[in-house]
Amino acid sequence: MPPGLRGASVRVPSNFGETIRAGYLDTSGGLPLDYPVIFATAGNTYTQSLSSWLTFWYHVGLVLLGLNLVILVHELGHFLVARWFGVKCEKFYIWFDIFGWRLFRFRKGETEYGLGVLPLGGYVKMLGQEDNPARLREEIERAKLRHPPGGMSQDPELAAAEQALYDPRSYLAQSVPRRMAIISAGVTMNVVFAFVAGLIAYTLGVEQQSCSVGMVFPGEAAWRAGIRPGDVIQEINGRPTKRFTDLQRAISVGDISEGIVLSVRRVTLEGKEEELRLRVAPDRIRVAPTIGVTNGFSTRLHSQIAFTRQSSAANASPSLEPGDEIVAIEGHPVRSYGQIHTLLARWPDRTLHLRVRRHGQAHGSEPAEIDVLLPPRKVRHLGLAMRLGPVVAVQENSPAAQAGIQPGDILEKIDDGPVGDPLKVADYLRLLAQRKQAVDVTFLRGEERKPIRVALPLKEQEWFDSPVVPGSPNTIPIWGIAFRVIPEVAEVIPGTPAAELNLHPGSRIMEIRFHVPETAGSGAAPGRSGRQETPVSIKLEGESADWTFVHSILQDLPPGTKVELRFANQETAILEPLEAEDWYWPDRGLVFAPASFLLRAGGFWEAIRLGAEETWSSLTLIVRTLQKLGTGQVSPRGLAGPVGIAQIAYHYASEGLATFLIFLCLLSANLAVLNFIPIPVLDGGHMLFLAYEGIRGKPPSESVVTGLTFAGLIFLLALMIWVTGMDVLRIFGG
Repeated sequence: MPPGLRGASVRVPSNFGETIRAGYLDTSGGLPLDYPVIFATAGNTYTQSLSSWLTFWYHVGLVLLGLNLVILVHELGHFLVARWFGVKCEKFYIWFDIFGWRLFRFRKGETEYGLGVLPLGGYVKMLGQEDNPARLREEIERAKLRHPPGGMSQDPELAAAEQALYDPRSYLAQSVPRRMAIISAGVTMNVVFAFVAGLIAYTLGVEQQSCSVGMVFPGEAAWRAGIRPGDVIQEINGRPTKRFTDLQRAISVGDISEGIVLSVRRVTLEGKEEELRLRVAPDRIRVAPTIGVTNGFSTRLHSQIAFTRQSSAANASPSLEPGDEIVAIEGHPVRSYGQIHTLLARWPDRTLHLRVRRHGQAHGSEPAEIDVLLPPRKVRHLGLAMRLGPVVAVQENSPAAQAGIQPGDILEKIDDGPVGDPLKVADYLRLLAQRKQAVDVTFLRGEERKPIRVALPLKEQEWFDSPVVPGSPNTIPIWGIAFRVIPEVAEVIPGTPAAELNLHPGSRIMEIRFHVPETAGSGAAPGRSGRQETPVSIKLEGESADWTFVHSILQDLPPGTKVELRFANQETAILEPLEAEDWYWPDRGLVFAPASFLLRAGGFWEAIRLGAEETWSSLTLIVRTLQKLGTGQVSPRGLAGPVGIAQIAYHYASEGLATFLIFLCLLSANLAVLNFIPIPVLDGGHMLFLAYEGIRGKPPSESVVTGLTFAGLIFLLALMIWVTGMDVLRIFGG
């Protein structure tokens, strides 16, 4: 889960549940932006076949090759330009040979080439590579004072110092412009490599996520602005866009002081297109600003998994298959995910008739259209109703906003009757809308709990909200309000196992654990159903804790899962989820493929243009990220170290060669910019000293160079330790 979420902390073992459909992919080298949706089958579902192992090691090899290639081209830049100017290069190493330890080495000509043991970079050792020539002159003078005139040539340290300073092939013997060229060559090569990687990637064709919306996080910026699932974002601050990454970058490292203006296209159920302009004020509740959306979905089911195993879609007749395309629901033609979402929201209690286009398995075979019955999905619950909390967000231009409802108000009555279970309110209003057009609603406001009575309209539900992150509030979509559901028992449903456990209203739940049976994983051996998996732990501490996310998890639990509740008084209760008889979940477990398009250059010159644009975008991204780190818009907690970069690289490698090349373009551009920061030890620090020498006609004093170099080294080591620690904490759920 993204860091910075409020209200709950979650620890999830690797084989929890059946399928994780909403995951979070860091696409910026450590910054959580707005989230592309990924999915991964959970449980012991990884087969240990030769094919899977070969694929795994292929991706590992690709990552190692790519990361080391970025290092290689950087050092190659220094090496080639130094050799061009006639400088003697004594060593060329990938990785560092600390304490003289190395994996292998060989000598060709006057240069020793090798592979070290510390995989944190590489280096080129040039004759006389010393930042401060004055230091060498001082060493020579001190050596002359220590030795009589006839014995100086016997001192090897003196001979080496004199060679470093006076040998015409020494680095220090070169002019300042030449030394600047040698130092900057590594950065230049990284930029060239980024361009070449982008050029090749777009020649092959890069799969891009469309700039559309799949899920909207309840109560967050996009939700408050009125963005819905299925919306297509056509412009960001007046600039046309097609890629979801454009939205991510505009929000996370763009100018958001006055919000962002989105031009949105929405397709109605009747097929009409609406054009909207919405101003969105990004939230700063995570390590970088977000608006709370995922990338959009297509009308086709995912190519690897069509549905979650515990959902009603698993009982469709005939069975749905990966890659199926939904073309109609209940006779309504659909051409966008937004239309599918609307129909699922409108009729959660019906068995839906789907018209599905199934593409043949054989190459070149014609697709066939079949009819599929999709049964409704009953809500799973624990026999407990939680306490209704205050309104936390109101959608702009919604009926609630027009009626003057404010955050902090508490829903008290609907048509003079009690609200009941707060999680059932939206479904209750959906049924009420079949016979009424409006309803009188009472809210309580302020510490004095002043009653506010308003009339709010009723209509068919056009969308539903997905509480995909801990702390997400519950919503009433037709009114445009989001409210907390406090994890405190308000009512125990009679006739349920919870009633038999003598649970009482007012009991505050502090933690919930899901004990998943080992047989939930398809790789489990028979006869082991009694064993329980390490439990998932969700802590519900703090004033902003919310039960809504927990309720959504209940819907995907495997059969036999035991739910352990831990209360504030240290008591515990163990329950098993029940199916409601008259309450239905609109999400039937269909897993849709992302809405995407293949961006491939039509020719060589277009590949050059796309490669150059990708390189420039990558260079400016890291520059803007550094700027936003300075202003506090981006938190340093979002930075990734070597472990995080390796994880991200593996993900991109598994997505295909072209996608991995785009990652290498970004990484190489990042290395170029970061290496040119004027910090001693980095190339930018060397350039700073050389600029001083060029202006003053002499290098800075030894004490200044030594002090700044040690300060820069300590800073970089501390930064490396810190980001690596953050990587480890993220891996272990910290």
